[in-house]
This record gives sequence, C-alpha cells and structure tokens, in this order.
Amino acid sequence: GEKDIYSIGTVGTVLQLLRLPDGTVKALVEGKQRARITRFTDKEKYVQVEVEPIAEPDVAETESEAISRTVVRMFEEYAKINKNISKDLTNNISAIKDVSQLADTVGAHFNFKIQDKQGLLETVPPMERMTLLFQLMQAEIEVYKTEQRIKDRVKKQMGKTQRDYYLNEQMRAIQKEMGTKDDYKSELDELETRIKRKRMTREAAAKVRQEFKKLKLMAPMSAEGTVVRNYIEWFINLPWFERSKLQTDIDKAEAILEEDHYGLKKPKERILEYLAVQKLVKKIRGPILCFVGPPGVGKTSLAKSVARATGRALVRLSLGGVRDEAEIRGHRRTYIGAMPGKIIQSLKKVKVNNPVFCLDEVDKMSVDFRGDPSAALLEVLDPEQNFAFNDHYLDVDYDLSDILFITTANNLHGIPPPLQDRMEVIRLAGYTEYDKLHIADGFLVPKQTEMNGLSKENIQFTKNAIQTIIRRYTREAGVRNLEREIASVCRKIAREVAKEDGKTCVKITAQSIQKYLGVPRFRYGQVEEKDEIGLAIGMAWTQVGGELLAIETVIMPGRGKLTVTGKLGEVMQESASAALSYVRSRAESLRLKKRFYRGVDIHVHVPEGATPKDGPSAGITIATSIVSALIKRPVRRDLAMTGEITLRGRILPIGGLKEKILAAHRGGIFQIIIPDENRKDLKEIPAKILKQVEVVTASHMDDVLSRAIILPPGETLLKEKEDDVMPPELIPREKEAIRPFQVN
Repeated sequence: GEKDIYSIGTVGTVLQLLRLPDGTVKALVEGKQRARITRFTDKEKYVQVEVEPIAEPDVAETESEAISRTVVRMFEEYAKINKNISKDLTNNISAIKDVSQLADTVGAHFNFKIQDKQGLLETVPPMERMTLLFQLMQAEIEVYKTEQRIKDRVKKQMGKTQRDYYLNEQMRAIQKEMGTKDDYKSELDELETRIKRKRMTREAAAKVRQEFKKLKLMAPMSAEGTVVRNYIEWFINLPWFERSKLQTDIDKAEAILEEDHYGLKKPKERILEYLAVQKLVKKIRGPILCFVGPPGVGKTSLAKSVARATGRALVRLSLGGVRDEAEIRGHRRTYIGAMPGKIIQSLKKVKVNNPVFCLDEVDKMSVDFRGDPSAALLEVLDPEQNFAFNDHYLDVDYDLSDILFITTANNLHGIPPPLQDRMEVIRLAGYTEYDKLHIADGFLVPKQTEMNGLSKENIQFTKNAIQTIIRRYTREAGVRNLEREIASVCRKIAREVAKEDGKTCVKITAQSIQKYLGVPRFRYGQVEEKDEIGLAIGMAWTQVGGELLAIETVIMPGRGKLTVTGKLGEVMQESASAALSYVRSRAESLRLKKRFYRGVDIHVHVPEGATPKDGPSAGITIATSIVSALIKRPVRRDLAMTGEITLRGRILPIGGLKEKILAAHRGGIFQIIIPDENRKDLKEIPAKILKQVEVVTASHMDDVLSRAIILPPGETLLKEKEDDVMPPELIPREKEAIRPFQVN
C-alpha cells in the first residue's frame, strides 16, 4: 500500500537487465537525483507515481571543504580495517569535490541499516547530510572494531585448541610409529580396573562410574580432565570398608594403659568399659570422649595409648587456631585447587575407617567470615549424624561411626555448649607430688637418659633429687617442665661423659642439683614465716591446675570507702562487697562499733596484680582478711580456705576442689577449710594427700573465723547477742499463710 512506500526516493535510469538461470532478473540502475512523490497514478499491475525533483541548496566552499576532508579521512580509516574496500575506491572517493556526491557515494559503501540509509536520502541539504553521515560512520566503525576484536579472540582460542589437538594427534602418531602403546588409553584402562576392584558404598560407586564416563570423553591434557581424574583417585584411595583388627582382650588393654600412664583412673576405666561392651555387642558406635585438663597431664599421649590398647591406628589433628569451616568439611569442587577436609584427608593417610581420631586443642578454634569450624564439628561428633558425614568435595555420604573420637581441651569454657553436649567429658586433674615422683622415676628419667645417650652406669637420680626438682624448680599441674629440667641435667652429664670417654658416673642428689639447674626458681610452699594481721590464704582454680591466693587487707582513716585491687573481675569485686556487708552486719558480735565503717577506709588487695582473677570462691577468704584487719588479730599462716559467702554468712559450694587441695598441699598448707556441701567431692582426692592435710568443712562464716583467727588465751571472737535476728528460714510462719501445692 501507499503507507509502505517512502515519500522521498531516487529517480534512476535502467542501464542493463540480466536474466538469471533461476528465472529472476537482475537490473543495473543509475541514480540521477532525489524526488518526492506527489501522486500515485496506477496501482493495478505495478505502482506508478508522479514525482517532482528536489533541488539542493548551495553550500559555502569553506564549510564543504572542511567537512569533506573529515569524512574522507574517516573513510580511509574504515578502509584500513575493512579489507573488502579496495585502494582504487579510496582514491576515487578522495577525488570527489562535490559535497552532495561525496555524501551519497560514501554512504553507499557502508553497511548501514535501511532506516539510516533512507535518512541520508531524505536529508536534502548537503551539509546536514554530511553531518549525519559522519555520525553514522563513527558508530559503524566502532561496531566494526568490536566485531574484529571478538573475532580475533575467538580465532586465537580456536587456534590454541586446534594446536593442542594437532600436537596430541602428532604425539600419538609418533608413538604408534615407534611401536609404543597409547599411554593415555592404558592409564584409563588401569583406572577402570581399579574402580571395578575397589569396594565402595553404592552411592560412591555410582558417582565414580558417572565421573569416569565424563573422563573418557575429555581430551588427555585438558585441565578439566585432571580435575576429574583427581576426584576419582580420592574415591579409590579412601578406606570405605577397610578396618583395623580390634584387640578385645581387656586384661591386655589394661596392662598397656597402665604401662603407658600412671594414674588417670577415670579415662582408663571408660576405655576398658568400651572394650567390654564392644566384646559383647560386636557392632557398637565409637564413643566421643573429651579429655579436659591442664597442660602436661597426658591428654594427647593418652589418646596414643588408647590406640595401642584397642589395636587401632591413630590419627591426630590439631585444631588450634583453625578458623575456616572448609578445614573440616572441605571445599566444593567448583573452586580451583579444591580438596577434601582434614577428616577425609586423615582417613586417606591412615587407610582404615576405624582409627582412634584425636582432635587436639578443640577449645582453641576461632570464628571468622569463612564460617565456624566448631559448628562443622557438630556433624562429625554427633553419633546420630556422623554415619552419613558429607564432605563438600566428595559430595557423597561417608560413615564415621566406627571411629573412636577423642578430643582434648584445657578449658571447657572455650567449647560451644552444643559441641560439649555431643561429647562425654572426662576431667584430668593435676598430678600430686607422689604421682610426679612415680612418673619421673618410671617414665621421664629412663626416657631422657636414653635420649641423651646415657645409661644407668652414667647417671642416677635419687628420690630426694627428683623431689627437689618438683618442689623448687617447677610449679605446674602436669609434668612437662619436670621433664625439661630432667633433660637439662642429663645434657650436662652427657657433656661430662663425652669428655671422659664414657667413664663418668654421676649421682644426682638434692644437694648437687643446684650445680646443674642453678638457683631454685620457687620457694617450696607459700606459707608465711609468721602469722600476719589482715593476711589470709585462699585457693584458686586456673587452667593449669590450682594456685594459692594471698589476700591482704589494711585499714586506714577515711569515710567508709572500700577499695579492691589486683586486677579482679566483677564477680570477685562483688564478693568483696558481700564480705564487707556481712562484717558490718556482725559488727556488734565482733565487738566493733556500730558505725565503725564511717571513720575508716578498707583496702583489699590480691598480689600478682598483673594476673587477672575472678570468681566467687574467695568470698570467705576476703571476709576473714577484713575481720582480721578490723579486730587487729592475726590469721593462721598454715591454713587455706575456699568458699562463696552470702550476706547472711552462709558458705556456698565451689568447683575445682581437687586442683585447689593439690595446690594447697604443694604450698605446704596443713589445714584447709571447704564448704560443707563440698564434702562429697573429697572422694576424688588421693588418700595420701588427705592423710597429710586436715580438711575441715564449714557451713557458716562464724565457724571459719573461729578456726582461722588467732586469739590471746581467754579471749573469745564472737560476743553472743540476746536480740539476734533469726535467719529467714528459722522465722515461724503463721498457719495457713502458705498452703502447699497438692496433686489430686
């Protein structure tokens, strides 16, 4: 229709008609000038129209020359990147002087869209047409350059791929000419044989077969082929059903545990119980034990002993400082250089699926933006889930339920509660002096003698010498420093033996030990030389065992201010306030003025001010120290105490009793006051210690003061009051005031 035909077109002359073999006709038309349609005359056979020529306005010579040069230069630039444009055409266009003819000729040789070409035709003024042409040429050249860049990149990539293929084919041809086998094919055949022989779970076998099919279709030297090959190798090398033959002789296991470690009764009992159940049940999920205790008490070495006693292989993985979840679960295969997590890697090394797996320092893990490794461990250490542990790299389930997991930690506070809930916590307290003597004599001295090239003929330690090292050169819950000191003595003796050609024999005694280890580092016991006013000895629990805690109080003229120093935590500061409130409430009984506190300032200090201290268990010690300073009576120097105090003077139970009593024993304390409710915990204390230390229980602060403070003959500490207020639990209630809840 008329709407489909542009209103402006070109009047042309038909120069030639050429009939083609397929029946079509090709016409050669020469354009003469622009014209506008004025009327459609005939539309039946073909469209006939009447037109009127369009006259072009004149152009200033200066303007036309400037824009002509610009267009010609741009056309020459286009000719350089488009190899289809000949040099003759470029020269012909450069020779055109008429602006209108130049615009039409250049526009005809660009691959513009139909709409753009029609726009050039309809733009009658030559200068406007040249401006439009310049814009279209700029856009077209940019598009052409971009196309060329893409083509070059694709061509280069294709060239590299073709080159690799050509070289691989050439190499194969050379190998065939030389009579050698096709190595890649033989490798694939060998891999397929290994896959068929390997016993795996159904899911794993299906996954490997699927990946092997992909591998056979890949080019031998391709990067993706290497990734798939490594993935298959992991499946083949993992122990899916390979197991250690377990040792079920309980007597033999007990003998091994006793041979390797002295003491440690609870963990040994638990391992023997596990062996007994395993013998009866046959198939049993491995327990998940957590050994918690100070450094040097034998947590990690006990895991080695458990492996030996049960006949299992041992895997050890240190988690200290681990902060990436992928260390446990592995990386997904999409990442470059991806690998399975440490759990799967360790099982590949040990080659059995039922080892003793020791996760060391489980309380030292960190958290950052890469995830929380302790959360990833939940799946590993949960007996209800770990039979289907899914490593991100393998992406198939792996059974960890036959593994005997043992974790170690110095402090339970560093382990998240959900992770604690999955483990059976077994506490390993510090060793007593008797334990250390036995360990040194039976384990450490023979070990260091052998390691330093000595024999029993060269060196002998007396019992007193070892005891002196324990008391004067070490202060620890474990035996690491004790072993270092023994090693130091052995090295010095080894030097003497080397000089004398092995003829020297040295006997180490308590008197000669200073010659080898120097001046003693510690004073045995922290007992003061005399009883002091305002100085009481408490006991504290630390991550490395127990410690004695001296608490000092001084009274100064002032206005009732309480100062507490020694880098104390909030709980301990509140204990000091509670202790002072108790003392104020008992002022009259202690023969103090009712408002004594208004005229004095009280300063409580806990020495070793650089060491942070916290906890409520020093409450009765602080109260004793304050009372002693106020009534100017000394506290017994050979007595230590521990317990939390309430405002009414009641003594509440505390934790870490065993470590505290061992610390008091090491420090030369002969009497210890503990809360009455902690009496049950005395069963854990070695009998030898209880024979040397008198342990007294107390339920009220008055009992503590009467034992701790030294009074002149005939003097009593507490004055009885006739109008004492009864504690709340002793106040009689009116009948029916509180009715008990009854269940029908």
